[in-house]
Amino acid sequence: MEDNLQQTPDELKELGNTSVKNQRYEEAILHYTHAIKLDPSNYTLHSNRSFAFLKVHQYYFALEDANETIKLNPSWPKGYFRKGEVEYATGHYSDACNSYRKALELKPDDINLLEALNRTAKEILKEKKADETVPWLGAGIGIVVGVVIVIADCVFTFKPTHPMLMAFVTIVIAMIGYSIARFYRYWIKCQRNGLLEAPVDLFGDDNTTADADQESSQKEGKAHTPRYTKSQARQRYKKGKL
Repeated sequence: MEDNLQQTPDELKELGNTSVKNQRYEEAILHYTHAIKLDPSNYTLHSNRSFAFLKVHQYYFALEDANETIKLNPSWPKGYFRKGEVEYATGHYSDACNSYRKALELKPDDINLLEALNRTAKEILKEKKADETVPWLGAGIGIVVGVVIVIADCVFTFKPTHPMLMAFVTIVIAMIGYSIARFYRYWIKCQRNGLLEAPVDLFGDDNTTADADQESSQKEGKAHTPRYTKSQARQRYKKGKL
């Protein structure tokens, strides 16, 4: 870690790039983070770290770095591409489509951008079709269940229920199926939105407490290594800590 602090941003960037090539994305995040501390206005570092965060499914941080890339250099198409990639990965296809289009405006006829845009447009159509068909599929399943109940009532009971009442029951079950299917689509969208929500900051008072415990242990002459959860460790990556 001390060697990293003595290296230049370009050297740290190369270390990060090498880690990415070897699919050691967490390690790459650490290198890019230290490089950004030395050169916070370097938009390529934020772009690279956005990619690394995306690979470890840290979508909130990936989007933050993509937005910072755009902020530092609005005329660089890759910033919008990075943003689109995060949005696509989290199922925000309309937003991704807009990001890809902005990138394409800055770099027309780019094959990768055109492919990304076409791919996203297909997903938008699939989502629209799913929103239209899934609820009615749920209603159809409800009708089938209702019909089965009607048949069972006719076959296994001595005095079948009045047909009008059974028709009403079938309609109610169909409506329940429709509602459940619509709620399912809504739940999926909420899950996708949750992927981009900021994680809970566990290092407000916890950092101070951990440091105090470490100092206390050192005073007592005991070796102390603080343990962190996976969520806490990801936060420390963002802050450039080990």
